[in-house]
Amino acid sequence: MDGYLTIAGEATDSFVEKKSRFIGAICPAKTEAEAQAFIHARTKAHWDAKHNVYAYVLDGGSVCRFSDDGEPQGTAGIPVLDVLRKEGLTDCVVVVTRYFGGILLGGGGLVRAYSHAAKLAVDAAGVVEMRRCLAGHIVCDYAQYGWLPALLAEHDASITQTLFEENVTVCFSLPVPQRAGLEKALTERSAGRLEPAFTGEDFIPYPVIGGEKED
Repeated sequence: MDGYLTIAGEATDSFVEKKSRFIGAICPAKTEAEAQAFIHARTKAHWDAKHNVYAYVLDGGSVCRFSDDGEPQGTAGIPVLDVLRKEGLTDCVVVVTRYFGGILLGGGGLVRAYSHAAKLAVDAAGVVEMRRCLAGHIVCDYAQYGWLPALLAEHDASITQTLFEENVTVCFSLPVPQRAGLEKALTERSAGRLEPAFTGEDFIPYPVIGGEKED
């Protein structure tokens, strides 16, 4: 797997529907233990709420869990889970807290309200694409450094550190599929004098703008 979508960080948002207050909270989670810890924390913080509904998706969608927490079956947990699935997200957990306002919403109203609260939480957190990236560096002279950052950017590389000494060392993260293209472009531009060195790989977040992956 070269990449997946998840959220940028923890966030909350809320709205009121017919006097019921819905609070959507979302958090990154890599394991079921982390997801359950967040659910427990939100439930403890809102112990006086009528319902604390949750859903989470882990491991690229292979692990999915949800709870209606006392709401009519199919009106709460599944709609929250469906938001995560529709957004294509993994490794995150959502808890939607409902403070009942005394007016029944009906099955359709509940589905819309819980879906909306989950979507508000997702939007508040922001979505990132986690790309499998190589950690690399290039040692160049100051003249070559004049064009090197732009060439790296053309191949979606993200510069993580630049050291200015007798020569310049540029450290960067590079999406794995871009390796061959960067090596070819670097060889052509430097007439074979520059060569990247790679030391490992990890998943690095890249922004997703307007619901689409940033190129």
